[in-house]
Amino acid sequence: MGQKVHPKIFRTGVIYTWPSKWFGSKRTLADKIKQDVQIRRFLIKKLREAGVDKVEIERDAQKITITVYTAKPGLIIGRGGAGAEDLKKEIKGKFLPKIKLGDVHLNINEVDRPNLSAQILVQAMSIDIEKRMPFKRVMKQVIAHAQRAGALGVKVLLKGRLNGAEIAREEKMTAGKIPLQTLRADIDFARGSAHTTYGAIGIKVWIYRGEIFNKEDNKTGEIVGRKNR
Repeated sequence: MGQKVHPKIFRTGVIYTWPSKWFGSKRTLADKIKQDVQIRRFLIKKLREAGVDKVEIERDAQKITITVYTAKPGLIIGRGGAGAEDLKKEIKGKFLPKIKLGDVHLNINEVDRPNLSAQILVQAMSIDIEKRMPFKRVMKQVIAHAQRAGALGVKVLLKGRLNGAEIAREEKMTAGKIPLQTLRADIDFARGSAHTTYGAIGIKVWIYRGEIFNKEDNKTGEIVGRKNR
């Protein structure tokens, strides 16, 4: 029986930092964690067309700052920033009723190389599969895009009733190398699903982006290092 560990969790605190940065008491900890999870799920689902890479959340005593990293920031910001303002109001109304609108800050940042983001590629794959594109062609396209962007290794896994087959199965394609046990290996991992008329198709993507030789900066506390691509 396979004992699998999430590649990002395995390296958090070693070469990766935490996506949420705040302190909470025993009384507020559970509620804040629930808010973070709900906000991330909402943004990734709502902004799927824009290609969301990750969502970082920072809090202090009163304010909350949400930073969205996306491949297409223009789709979110909208004309004159109207889209971002509407999105902020929607987040505040759904998940942050006790926080004033002026204390909710939403930042939209552009991802430099979206084809090296596993989350963005998962979203693109789910859209293509829901459009009934052949799944093998979708997998090959994702691998080709990631390799052209500089990935040293890519693995794509699909599970479900592929092409409407009666029996569910899994298909896997790999290129290059994926060193899952090397802590300094920069492995970007994401999973999602495509909802078709035959049912849900599970999608997992691993991208090996090189190695990080980290050393901690004592002044800022941030993890910095050098990547080999």
